[in-house]
Amino acid sequence: MWYYNSQIIKTPKAMEIGDVLYPKAIFRDSAQLTALGIKPYSEVTPDSRYYWNGAYTVDTSGAEVVGTYAGTARDVATLKTGMLAKANSVVASRLEAIDWYWSRAAKGGTAVPSNIATYATALYSEHETIKTAIAALDTIAKIKTYENKPHTETRKVEVYDADGNMTYHASNTTTHSRNIDMCTHFTANPTDEADPAFVSLVAD
Repeated sequence: MWYYNSQIIKTPKAMEIGDVLYPKAIFRDSAQLTALGIKPYSEVTPDSRYYWNGAYTVDTSGAEVVGTYAGTARDVATLKTGMLAKANSVVASRLEAIDWYWSRAAKGGTAVPSNIATYATALYSEHETIKTAIAALDTIAKIKTYENKPHTETRKVEVYDADGNMTYHASNTTTHSRNIDMCTHFTANPTDEADPAFVSLVAD
């Protein structure tokens, strides 16, 4: 985008400047744009997850014009309602995937495996912990931190043999920085779904 005479130009177009009509092709010529006083334009907006666009100001002093919207904080209670809905959706999806174990057992079939029962209990427990944490959040800053919590993940390095078969190195690992939405972060997993490359995930 470009800026000229208090006008934001979103796409190239013919411009009449000083009684001269310039074709839209001038927007491919940066030197001519500079000579005419047409500057590149960019906008700075607040994170729309947490703020509405507020008052607008424009700085034309530099080589690039920058328009900035101040942030007007969204309602904390409304944001928390959305966070809780995310957590509820994730736990419901995970429980739905294992409900058939109980249905089978109720019909006289195989009993629910102990690892699945343990997994379900852990899910309920983690869900309650998340709900408690969300209820305690009382500022936008705390909400942003909870939904974008920095972590360091450690994983085993992949190793391939001469036939191209892949395994994981027993001790050689790499670390990666991750920002995790704690509303949807459940650590419990059935034993048979464990990630063989995973070593640890630690909050920074």
